[in-house]
Amino acid sequence: MSGPHDNVDPQPVAALDPEVVAGYVDAALAAVASSRTTAELKQARLEHAGDRSPLALANREIGALPPAARKEAGARTGKARGRVNQAISARATELAAQELQQALRDERVDMTLPVRLAPQGALHPITALMDDMCDVFVAMGWEVAEGPELEAEWYNFDALNVAPDHPARALQDTLWIDPPEHGKLLRTQTSPVQIRALLERDLPLYVVSPGKVFRADEYDATHLPVFHQLEGLVVDKGISMADLRGTLDHFARAMFGDVRTRMRPHHFPFTEPSAEVDLECFVCHGSSVGNPDAPCRTCRSEGWIEWGGCGIVNPRVLRACGIDAAVYSGFAFGMGVDRTVMFRNNAPDLRDFVEGDIRFSRSLLGGAR
Repeated sequence: MSGPHDNVDPQPVAALDPEVVAGYVDAALAAVASSRTTAELKQARLEHAGDRSPLALANREIGALPPAARKEAGARTGKARGRVNQAISARATELAAQELQQALRDERVDMTLPVRLAPQGALHPITALMDDMCDVFVAMGWEVAEGPELEAEWYNFDALNVAPDHPARALQDTLWIDPPEHGKLLRTQTSPVQIRALLERDLPLYVVSPGKVFRADEYDATHLPVFHQLEGLVVDKGISMADLRGTLDHFARAMFGDVRTRMRPHHFPFTEPSAEVDLECFVCHGSSVGNPDAPCRTCRSEGWIEWGGCGIVNPRVLRACGIDAAVYSGFAFGMGVDRTVMFRNNAPDLRDFVEGDIRFSRSLLGGAR
């Protein structure tokens, strides 16, 4: 049996003809060079260097050649495929750089151009004023005390010497939580915070308590069912009405400038003696009284503005908190924050404070500050 005929001429395979392979390369290089984007280059790679490209199909035909002819054909197609892949790689680098530069040009931001900033919020005038009020007392060494808005009846009424049949406990004045017999309510004043401070803190005690309070009031231009108060409490040895008057005078000047205060006798269950505090009108300073030619809208030409209540802490309140009233005494005061903002800004309608209009807050913020 004779061996294989290694010396026979190779069978002609058209796809492996040198001129045909050169044509494949030229077509591939032309397609690569004409690609203007990475997407076009990707398509050119699939058509001229992919598994179904002419060069890939020609490479498969090498196996049909006699062994002696395979080396030359393999070298020829391998070199051709290498040239095409190099051209694709080089073109890919060029296109990536071009597209990056184009993206940088298209997405460039001119930092010198004027821009419209997003609108910013504003601190509510009531919040701003409460912060300012607290700052006055913190500067004097007082502490700021806070408590829950849902309160127990004992803290809100009993410990403050409010009698069980007092009108303030009625449904028309107080917002009780169902069922009412459980003795839970939305606090009608920030005074319960003072009771909690007396029970929880050591003496002497100097605290101011700002916060939200609730009453069964109508919702109109001068009344809100939810409003804000700021109350102060001092319990120490040797405290007198003179200390209270000096504190309120200092507080009034810090809030309204060079104004005077006056006290009128009044009655509160938790203070004895008690008084109402009036401010000298900080707009007309009393000049509008009896002067119809120069009326004052702020004080209604009365010369004084009712500000809040105050007095010496009732000994019964001290004893309810376990404090010896024979050793310690104190004073307390409270005023409405919402009305103070109205006074300072001549705001005509309390309802504007709860509408949430940012323009209203911005318009009053300068005055509240």
